[in-house]
Amino acid sequence: MPRKQQNDPNFHDQPLHNTQVAHDRSNKLVPMEAMGQALNVKYHAEDELIDKQQGSHTFVSSFAHGEKYHEAGKRDVELYIRTYNTLLRSSGEVHLNALVQAHYNIDSSLHPDARSPYPDMSAFIYSVLRLPDSIVHCSLVALGQSEEVFLQNGFRVDAWKAVTASARRRKWFYDGKDVLGVYVASVSDTDDIVPILVAFQIEWNKMYYLLNADPTTLQLLESHVDRSSPVFVEISKVLRERLHIAADDWQRLEVIWGNDLWDILQIIGRQKKSFRLRMLGGSHVGYVRATHQWWVPVRSQLDQLGLPDRPVYFVSSNTHSLVNLISGIILNREEELVEFALKSDPYLADECRKLQTGVVPGNWHNFLYFTAREWIRSSAGREFAHNLRVQEEQARGIWYVGARHGLEIDAQIIELAKLHPIEIDPRCRMPHMDILQKSEAVILNIDYPLGMAAYRMLREIMENLTHIRGIYILGKAATLNGSIGDVMVSNVVLDEHNQNTYWLDNCFNAQDVQPYLMYGSVLDNQKAVSAKGTYLQNRQYLDFYYQANYTVVEMESGPYLNAVYEDLYLTRYPMGENINFARLPYELGILHYASDTPYTRGKNLGAGSLSYFGMDVR
Repeated sequence: MPRKQQNDPNFHDQPLHNTQVAHDRSNKLVPMEAMGQALNVKYHAEDELIDKQQGSHTFVSSFAHGEKYHEAGKRDVELYIRTYNTLLRSSGEVHLNALVQAHYNIDSSLHPDARSPYPDMSAFIYSVLRLPDSIVHCSLVALGQSEEVFLQNGFRVDAWKAVTASARRRKWFYDGKDVLGVYVASVSDTDDIVPILVAFQIEWNKMYYLLNADPTTLQLLESHVDRSSPVFVEISKVLRERLHIAADDWQRLEVIWGNDLWDILQIIGRQKKSFRLRMLGGSHVGYVRATHQWWVPVRSQLDQLGLPDRPVYFVSSNTHSLVNLISGIILNREEELVEFALKSDPYLADECRKLQTGVVPGNWHNFLYFTAREWIRSSAGREFAHNLRVQEEQARGIWYVGARHGLEIDAQIIELAKLHPIEIDPRCRMPHMDILQKSEAVILNIDYPLGMAAYRMLREIMENLTHIRGIYILGKAATLNGSIGDVMVSNVVLDEHNQNTYWLDNCFNAQDVQPYLMYGSVLDNQKAVSAKGTYLQNRQYLDFYYQANYTVVEMESGPYLNAVYEDLYLTRYPMGENINFARLPYELGILHYASDTPYTRGKNLGAGSLSYFGMDVR
């Protein structure tokens, strides 16, 4: 049974804003202004990093002028946000150069070397993975809430090429020349896209100057040496050293850009990047309309299946983990996956043999799921995905609803009565599972949205489905006290968007997860803060929350809980209050796995990717 807050030692801790905590849902308190006062720091303007003298470009640190160190805090972050939001109110194009200094001033934890004359490859790779490859050719990025908005402003995105970013689900469109169009689903998308573009531009221009510092550098890039030649290795080493890029970061660029690496470096060397942004008439109503357009095909699928009035368990995760566990489709292909692992990839083959012989600890099913991620890209995997997967999933009551409109959020409807209990992952089996065949309930699982889009999506769902039985929020987060791979269970969530603090009776605890982990730890009784953006955090910002015992930094829990509040009360979610969710009419669970350690320099999602080790918590 979930633990009650009255028995939680953290429940009586001094809250972040108030001197006492409300003990029931109707007793809410007005917060003090302590947070804003504590975080206000004196603003110091920074000098330009690049002085242009006699036609050359010399990097000059602000410290060279004897300036006092600018200790950035929350005030600088809020100034940055206010700056780009007010600029984007313009009906015309906005030059991103106007935001570079504000970006420097926040001293982002994801961009610690923004002021350095040498590339911060962790920040650059982080940005590259969240932008389409065509960004290298673009100078204008247009943001809009729907296709209609783009068409009304003369951007024919319906005829443009749809492009994607490997590490961020978002609808992008490329005109084939120098313009990118992107759908924004909430203010969180703006808080995500703008700093990513600014960081990308800053690091691009550092490499531009370094590539042009010595005329022979671009000549080397244009040499067209055969990649199998030893000369190619030596030239690559020279290029890497002249760009001040570490060997492991160079290897990551080779993985991301492949054979296009040298061509892209030539593009960087030929022209500085100077993005222009244009917001196409964004509005609050536009976000609501985009969310409703996302919901229409989901509701249509429920109606076609005769399921609109069934009990619903809502899950925010992704569209592969849950289906892998309950469908058995991947585990049924064990022999094929093992053969693929042994023959196609040395790393997979080595791990496979170690697990088979018991040399290393690990879960065999996790390895199969990880192998399937690579196998699905093979010819056999693609044939399965195109011809068999949908058929086999639907036979088990799993219906996939792809995103068709502005929100790039896929959904799955899962009929519990049609699952095959014998095929469910052994770790999920329990006595009397045959009872599932009598269940009328369905699971509505969606790809986790970004930030405030979570609030709009759950609210839309709650407006249309009245029999919610459970809400489960699963995702990744930064940890201030743990390690990458740990699992965090929070019972307090502070939402930065409105300064509300939610006290939860989380249905998960450490004992629910620990038996299935081989390496990481489970940290329950944690306190989480739902931040506005990944780049919009700095050391003082993190220190402030850590001193108040907030150890989990993520983006969705607070917005989701705002929607839960509006499902319980007659009013819209409040601002700056403490809210007790100890007793809800449905089960509520929040679980995060640690993907970032912002207190560890360079350890972020741009510094690595999911490996088999990471599957321990997936």
